[in-house]
Amino acid sequence: MNYYSPGGFRLMPPVVKNLLIINGLLFLATTTLYSKFGFDLSRILGLHYFESENFRWYQFITHMFMHGNFMHIFSNMFALWMFGTAIENYWGSKRFLYYYFFTGFGAAALHLLISYLRFQDLYNAIAAYKNSPSPESFSYLISNYFPEYRLELNNFLLTWSNFRFDPSFVQETFKFVDQQYIQQINIPTVGASGAVFGLLLAFGMMFPNSLIYIYFLFPIKAKYFVILYGLFELYSGIMNQPGDNVAHFAHLGGMIFGLLLILYWRRTYRRY
Repeated sequence: MNYYSPGGFRLMPPVVKNLLIINGLLFLATTTLYSKFGFDLSRILGLHYFESENFRWYQFITHMFMHGNFMHIFSNMFALWMFGTAIENYWGSKRFLYYYFFTGFGAAALHLLISYLRFQDLYNAIAAYKNSPSPESFSYLISNYFPEYRLELNNFLLTWSNFRFDPSFVQETFKFVDQQYIQQINIPTVGASGAVFGLLLAFGMMFPNSLIYIYFLFPIKAKYFVILYGLFELYSGIMNQPGDNVAHFAHLGGMIFGLLLILYWRRTYRRY
């Protein structure tokens, strides 16, 4: 059985080191600018949905260096160091860097594809409601697409039911659903998680029998950890629970594109 131990590698290979530095500097800049000037750097460098007025092509790269809070960047950078160190030492810096960005792009692409499907569904649901507005159809829309507002809007729905033919209620609901749609498509996606999940997939394939310690206590072989984590992300992405702000399909995108690239390399280069 192979045990992963960083003692046999360079603890801080150059690409991993520079990625850690860049991520750290941008996180510091983000928190400083927001606390001092109220300027949200994530609105510029985070990845926006392509229908958003804030969408820019360069965000496919820059979003990988942005993080929402300390625990977000800490967990991603710890995983980058833990898995990236082994992979960079095994592959070399050039191939590692290419893989890192390839999986990051793949994660962003799958995330935007899933976002497109979900936003199209939401757009169609809003359009259907606007064609036939009523307290019942608005209640259905809220329950299925904005459940976090259900309790808040109960009194509104009750009042509207008593004054069913008052057009002001319809106008209020139109304004609400339009605001929600615009707000959702303008939420940026940030983080190196897609590329990090690509590294996790690579680690599981390169060192399948190495042990990963969950919470530093419970050992599990890397190949099983990758499979279980991938299934968990798939389940979480499909469930799409209200309030879940994790881009699960971006994580899966990093793993899928990483798998495809490694399989391609294995056909081309025997070492992989």
